[in-house]
Amino acid sequence: MMRIVLSLCVLSLSTSLSAGDWPQFRGPGGSGVADDQKPPVKFGPKENLAWKVAVPPGASSPIVVGEKIIFTAFENDKLFTICYSATDGKELWRADAKAKQIEPFHPIHGSPAASTPVSDGKRVVSYFGSCGLICHDLEGKELWKFELPMAVTNNEFGTGTSPILADGLVLLARDLSKDSAVYGIDLATGSQKWKTDRKVPTAYSTPVVWADGEKKVLVVPGALSLTGYDAQTGKEVWALDKMSAVACTTPVVYKDTLVHSSWAPGGADFKLPTFDDILKGAGDEKLGHITKAGAAKTPFKDFFDNNDLNKDGKITREEWDTLAKTLAGGQNRAVALKAGGKLELAWSYTKGLPYVPSPIVYRDRFYLLKDGPQMTCLDAKTGKPVFEGERVNKAGPMVYASPVAANGHIYLSGLDGTVAVMVAGEDAPDVIHAVKLGEPVRATPAIAHDTLYVRSDKFLYAFKATK
Repeated sequence: MMRIVLSLCVLSLSTSLSAGDWPQFRGPGGSGVADDQKPPVKFGPKENLAWKVAVPPGASSPIVVGEKIIFTAFENDKLFTICYSATDGKELWRADAKAKQIEPFHPIHGSPAASTPVSDGKRVVSYFGSCGLICHDLEGKELWKFELPMAVTNNEFGTGTSPILADGLVLLARDLSKDSAVYGIDLATGSQKWKTDRKVPTAYSTPVVWADGEKKVLVVPGALSLTGYDAQTGKEVWALDKMSAVACTTPVVYKDTLVHSSWAPGGADFKLPTFDDILKGAGDEKLGHITKAGAAKTPFKDFFDNNDLNKDGKITREEWDTLAKTLAGGQNRAVALKAGGKLELAWSYTKGLPYVPSPIVYRDRFYLLKDGPQMTCLDAKTGKPVFEGERVNKAGPMVYASPVAANGHIYLSGLDGTVAVMVAGEDAPDVIHAVKLGEPVRATPAIAHDTLYVRSDKFLYAFKATK
């Protein structure tokens, strides 16, 4: 069902994206790169901090449009799109999504406000798995709403994908436990232009638009696959199989090439613990199934509820074997696809691949950051390693946020609150500055107007060099 609220003010808005804006997840084109910007290299609570403001919970990354910062949040069982002043961090407006239900989500690693908004400089579109797409003007007035059924993901982990824009369309990839689909929605009116069903389970990736030959192709990572759709019609144009069992990362456009890294537990380089191993660790051998209390004694402790599919308070051998079979079907690799209208690999690579953080291509090098933290760097054109599996000193050990880059430096953010700055172009990861904030950073930072914006679990920080 769709409810459209149109306003004549849409036609009168004169604001547009300007140089230096960061209008979507991972910035311009989803690249993670703002090379014309000069954010500070050294910063912290007492150094180059322009301002800091408390913000509600959520994993949405900030976008920056002119003098406004926008992201989504979840507070008091309500979902919001919130706008702050880029000048001083003052809250300018917040819009309640008015979701009738909140989607199931992992209470530690997930959030019903995980999706990053997108803007064309006149409007901002937010996506909530709980209720669909909502468009506001930059003053917070609702322009339209495209309602969708509440999302239910595999193992009830929660939504991860973000909407993007191309040629007047809002493009949304919505892979769920059932009824997966890709949507093309008119940005001006909120009306559905096309919808393409997908026979794939849950994925968390944000897609990207790639000029493949004469077509603009919407590239959608999915479970075991990477698929290209005509961005104007939704028609499938190609599909690449033998990818990871779970898709979390976003592809990257590098010149005329598309580069994508895909890793998840499973495949040849991963072996899930056996049911008997977990059963023994839980002390539940006599019961023959894993209880929640028993799981708390094992590495499985934070994921019991998500894998108790029938909610009967136990994980059986059959349920565990189903999970293992799903993961075993994946193949973990990074691939580069040649443009030209047909599916052709330029190169592939299988080592040191990240699970959650998307890779970044910066100054002709392809950087992959995985937990550890470890980094691998490849020549983006050939796929040949520059360095492999090198430890990144001073950076956080676990990473959800994707790297971002500007002015010769790459910024890395960890779940322990560490934000580190690495020199790009070296033959090893060279961290020249690191600061540990007081709370986890799981949202990808934004770089706009010579400022680094970092959203932690409790605050939004604006770091800018003092002139």
